[in-house]
Amino acid sequence: MDLQSYRPALDQHGLLTHRQALATGLSPADVARLVRERAWVRVRKGVYADHDWWQALDAHRARPVARIHAAALVIGTDGVFSHDSSALLLRMGVPDARASLVHRTRSRVHGTRIRAGIKHHGAPYLPEHATTVGGVPALGAARTAIDLAREHGRDAGVAACDQALRRGVSRAELAAIADFMHCWPGSRAVRAAVELADAGSESWLESLGRMLVTDLGIGRPETQFGLTDGSRTVWCDLRVGRHVFEVDGHLKYLDGDVPDPAALWKEKKRQDFITGFKLGMSRITAHDCGAGRVVALRRLAREQADTVARFGTDTADLAPYVVTRPRRL
Repeated sequence: MDLQSYRPALDQHGLLTHRQALATGLSPADVARLVRERAWVRVRKGVYADHDWWQALDAHRARPVARIHAAALVIGTDGVFSHDSSALLLRMGVPDARASLVHRTRSRVHGTRIRAGIKHHGAPYLPEHATTVGGVPALGAARTAIDLAREHGRDAGVAACDQALRRGVSRAELAAIADFMHCWPGSRAVRAAVELADAGSESWLESLGRMLVTDLGIGRPETQFGLTDGSRTVWCDLRVGRHVFEVDGHLKYLDGDVPDPAALWKEKKRQDFITGFKLGMSRITAHDCGAGRVVALRRLAREQADTVARFGTDTADLAPYVVTRPRRL
């Protein structure tokens, strides 16, 4: 049986419940056989998807979102999706979507527990904290950002708050929700995330890179620092004094699955343009923001100190070349 030919599956983000499968005339043994023969895949207990369709989904976003929709088909109506789940639905980013549990917040329960792959949070929320995404109830960007700070710590909280600001949430809104939770666990990370948030970070990785630079203790990084010579304009991810920091995801240097020489050459010329203004440059990767953090902090400190030794910290001479208009993000 082609699962996608069954109409409710099309209306349910490609998913089908066990009860709906039985309603087509299949027996429980038939369903088990379809899963065993890899025609169907069990997304969670009682919810199935076409195997080939599932394999084609992106593991970093589409599959985690499908797991959320699968949960919505079989759990009760009270409560809303929250934390990592609402962040995924809202396209805000999470620390690791592949490992994220489904999160749900319910105001009429107490405590937090994990059951059947769903992390249930007992916590109050106001009507204005919630929204609907893809047909399911979820907490909005502001509340989600604060919850991610409580769940995962300062750096993830900053990245989430950055994304909330980019979506039009004001810092005052973030602060109001932080005040609503002022005595909840994780409030210290929440306060830091709200204070350090900056809409200039274009991605989750850039936000983590900014926190890495912040922890150098050399000053608060400026985001989206623009330079122009009148014919060319470039934007740097982060700047402190005369040192810029570029946060690199590996995909920008690939053409499909292989290295892209043209992209490497383009970035080499871009770096030459930036350093031609007597600026130092460091590069930050995802590894630097995670497992390689300690080593990266030492390297970045050395590179920034070398820039100070060569060029100082005063940037008055750059005034004719600094782009004063905001970057259109």
